[in-house]
Amino acid sequence: MPEKVPKGWSPYLAGGLTGLLMVLSVGLAGKFFGASTSFVRTAGMLESLVAPEHVADLAYFADKTPKIDWQWMFVVGILIGAYAASRLFDDFRWEAVPPMWQARFGHSQIRRHAVAFTGGAVAMFGARLAGG
Repeated sequence: MPEKVPKGWSPYLAGGLTGLLMVLSVGLAGKFFGASTSFVRTAGMLESLVAPEHVADLAYFADKTPKIDWQWMFVVGILIGAYAASRLFDDFRWEAVPPMWQARFGHSQIRRHAVAFTGGAVAMFGARLAGG
């Protein structure tokens, strides 16, 4: 059985539209969009459920309490939009180890998850270090 060819958008079109959205966001609302701050705020909101006094003592949240804001909703919108697009193009699938990874690194789910987690942690550290 031949593998389905993805029917999604051109990455060039999607990238161009994303850039246009960024320009409009900054030009009209004065807001940059991103995701790393939303993860920090989510961690702060979850921690405040368990130890609110600790979150209040953190220097990072001294002038801004962790809350749901437009940027947090933007990240939720990314998840919903990605799911909707995958359903629209009929290419949604659960894959613990994608075929491209298997061909290069093997079938180990543990290795795949460890590398994905490490890469995400490094990217998040870099984004937070850069202030965004």
